[in-house]
Amino acid sequence: MTESNRVEYKQQLTDGLEREVVAFLNSHEGGIIWLGIDKAGTLIGLENADAVQLKIKDRLKHNIQPSCLGLFDVLSEQREGKDILKIIVASGPEKPYYLRKHGMTEKGSFIRIGSATEPMPISMIEDLFSKRTRDSISKIKSHRQDLSFGQLKIYYNESGYNLTEKFAANLELLTETGDYNYVAYLLADNNNTSIKVAKYAGTDRVDLIESNEYGNCSLIKATKQVLDKLDLENKTTTRITRKERIDTPLWNPIALREAVINAVVHNDYSFEAPPKFEIFSDRLEITSAGGLVSGLSQEEFFEGYSIPRNKELMRIFKDLDMVEYLGSGVPRILQSYGRECFRFTDNFLRMTLPNAVVKNGEEGGQIEYENGGSIGGSIGGSISKSFSLTPRQEQILSLINQDNKISYRTLASKLQINDSAVKKHLESLKNKGVLKRIGGTRGYWQVHFPKDK
Repeated sequence: MTESNRVEYKQQLTDGLEREVVAFLNSHEGGIIWLGIDKAGTLIGLENADAVQLKIKDRLKHNIQPSCLGLFDVLSEQREGKDILKIIVASGPEKPYYLRKHGMTEKGSFIRIGSATEPMPISMIEDLFSKRTRDSISKIKSHRQDLSFGQLKIYYNESGYNLTEKFAANLELLTETGDYNYVAYLLADNNNTSIKVAKYAGTDRVDLIESNEYGNCSLIKATKQVLDKLDLENKTTTRITRKERIDTPLWNPIALREAVINAVVHNDYSFEAPPKFEIFSDRLEITSAGGLVSGLSQEEFFEGYSIPRNKELMRIFKDLDMVEYLGSGVPRILQSYGRECFRFTDNFLRMTLPNAVVKNGEEGGQIEYENGGSIGGSIGGSISKSFSLTPRQEQILSLINQDNKISYRTLASKLQINDSAVKKHLESLKNKGVLKRIGGTRGYWQVHFPKDK
C-alpha cells in the first residue's frame, strides 16, 4: 500500500507523530499510522516496540487537546520477523483538535490533504470550533474563576432543592481539571452575557423605539426577565360578539414560552453571541446562534427528536421546571404555528411568530379571516370587511409577511407547488387589493387592506 489520505508511514517514532494524529482526528474518516515502514512502503521494523508503544500512548494523552483518549488504539504486529506498530485514529467529535503547546492556532491544528498533513487555516479552525458537539461549553474553561452562584441557589431552593457544597461537580460546572467551565460562567451571579430585546416601530429594523438588555447575571435570571418583558408585550385584543367575548393575545403564550426557552438552552454560546429577541409591528423574531445541532435533520427537529446542544443547561432548566420534558418544545410550538415560521442557516436558527389578528379590528389593528387562518400586518383605517382567502393564499401572505422580497421560485419551493400556480395566487391577491408589487422585479411586496367605502 502507498500513503493516502487515510494511511501514513513512519520509519520510526519522531517528533511529528502528534501532528499526524491531530490531522486524522480532524478528518471525516480518521486514519492509520504505521511505524516501522518507510515512505516507500518498505518494511524496516522497530527496536523495542513495546517501549515505543508506551511512549506513543503517553504522548498522545498529554500533548493533544481536546482529549483524544478513546479515539486511538496502538497495536503491535509482526511481519517477516520484524516488529511494527499500527496506530488506528478515529475521526474526533470535538474538532478542531490541536497540539497543546501551540493551542488552537495554525501552528497547532492540522488537516489531511491527500497524503500530506497541512496546517489548518484559521477560518476553518473558527468554523469547526463554533460547531463543536453539544457538550463543548462544559469543556471550555471560564476565563473567570472568581464566580459566585447565589442566584442559582435561590432558584434551586424555590424549586425544592438544596444545593450542597459539591453542587458545581454535580451540575457539571467544572472542567476535567476542576476549573469552572463556560456553563458555570453563564450561570454565575456576574458575567458579561447579555440578551437583547429590541422593539421597532415598523416591519423592518429602521425605526428602533426601544432596546433592553437582560444579563450580566445568571442565565436563569436573564431568561426569566426576557419572559416577563415579552409577557408585557404580548398584549391581548378583545372582540365582542353577540354570543361571547373573545380575547386574543399577539402570540400564543405556551408557544412563546417554549420558543424563548429553546432559544436560550440550545444557543451555541461558543459564538459568544447570546440569543436575541426583536419585536416588529407585525411579528416577533427570535434568533439563536448555531443552526441545527450536528447530526439532527430538519425533519427530526420538527418531529421532536432532541439532541441538546448544551445538555448541562437543559438539565438545570429542567430541574427548575422551566422545561417540561426533553423534546417537548418544538411540537408544542407547532401546535400554534407552522413549520414555515422556522428558518435555518448554517450558523443561526430564526423563529418568526406572526402577530395574531382580530376580525373587524379598529384603526391600526389587524384582521382575522373568516376561514380561520390569520396573517399579521398593520392596517390603516377601520376595517369591517372580511376577505375570503384560500388556505394557500394565506400561506403565501404569511411567507411574504416574513420576507417581503421573497421570489416566485422561493414561494413555490416552500409551498411545494409550481411557479405558475404561485403566480395565479398572487394575481388573485392583487385583484382583491390585498397585495401590491412595489418596484418591479427588484422591488418588494406590500400587504394592505383597503378601507370600506
